[in-house]
Amino acid sequence: MSERVILHSDMNCFYASVEMLHHPEFAGMPLAVGGDPEARHGIVLTANYIAKKKGVKTGMALWQAKQVCPEIIFVPPRMDLYLRFSQMAREIYSEYTDKIEPYGIDEAWLDVSDSGNLKGSGMTIAREISHRIKYELGVTVSIGISWNKIYAKLGSDYKKPDAITEFNRENYKDRIWQLPASDLLYVGRQTNKKLQKLGIRTIGQLAESDEKLLESHFGKIGNVLWAFANGWDEDPVCKEGYEAPVKSIGNSTTTPRDLENDLDVWIIQIALAESVAARLRKHGFKCKTVEITVRDNGLYSFSRQIHLRQPTNITNEIVTAAFQLFKDNYKWEHPIRSLGIRAADLVLDDIPVQLDLFGNQEKKEKLEKLDRTVDEIRRRFGYFSIQRAAMYQDKVLSHLDAGTHTVHPHSYFHG
Repeated sequence: MSERVILHSDMNCFYASVEMLHHPEFAGMPLAVGGDPEARHGIVLTANYIAKKKGVKTGMALWQAKQVCPEIIFVPPRMDLYLRFSQMAREIYSEYTDKIEPYGIDEAWLDVSDSGNLKGSGMTIAREISHRIKYELGVTVSIGISWNKIYAKLGSDYKKPDAITEFNRENYKDRIWQLPASDLLYVGRQTNKKLQKLGIRTIGQLAESDEKLLESHFGKIGNVLWAFANGWDEDPVCKEGYEAPVKSIGNSTTTPRDLENDLDVWIIQIALAESVAARLRKHGFKCKTVEITVRDNGLYSFSRQIHLRQPTNITNEIVTAAFQLFKDNYKWEHPIRSLGIRAADLVLDDIPVQLDLFGNQEKKEKLEKLDRTVDEIRRRFGYFSIQRAAMYQDKVLSHLDAGTHTVHPHSYFHG
């Protein structure tokens, strides 16, 4: 059996690169995406290479980024724009293989093992994809090539931006094993500290360690890291199908005032559910799971989730599930300060669905049509041009700005 050929394509400084395309006036200037540029709060989601060279890092508070780079320009995130570019990149990938596995919206693995006769070697395909992404989308990618997913991802991280790196059976020990152990997928800060206490600082030292020793210190993840370091990763690249390029979309808020009763919670959950459901519809997703987060003013917090009978992007179904979760799990010992709703286990909205014998399909179709009509009215005339009746019961809560979303990428283990 011939060896697999796996690519990992990573779009460089993705959010910032897309914004630079739409802001040519910022050419040659340091730019970061994140937070609220007017209020100067939030964190850096990504920065362009000019800003990175001046010390700006992902996850840094905006005020900290301003300290290390006073001339930096902040722009707010536009997830709808980034998802559109992500989909365009996937359309390019699909011309080379149907085995495409997203890892967030800016990265993907491609198994091109069966494409050699038609498209050429892994290096030939990588060069062609790199060229097409640059000239068709206007952004650059770094691509790693290897016989497994872990080393392919290491390859895309090895040299940036706009680079191609191949790790094969002949060179991986010389090139990969010299890298810090922290470069390996799932070796985070705390894991790296524990490895260093064991005298393990490089991937090579991790690969040559006693597997039982690692298991005794890290549990099952110790076995996984040992296998990753040795390149013993047989995990397949999932075939392109109905899987969404992101894992979940959520929205949460610290409420304008403390919530004191079920009606208050219902009003806020409607606003959050409307925004999450509208984002799902806009990008062609449905969710199979609804999750809520609750934090009261006594700083007690919890999360709960429910799996739905059918995938949905209907506002009414999402808020009904969310409110029932809240009612089942909160007893009003303290007023509530923060609420969140997350739509998880996303699938594409054209996935075939078994009709529910106990549901009302006609009602469901009417709700879908109603939601899309509301989307169009708000697109043309603004968010507050049309409101649900419940929102008029509290002027303070009904003016919540529910426009900021969190998009969660897939993990390697799809957990």
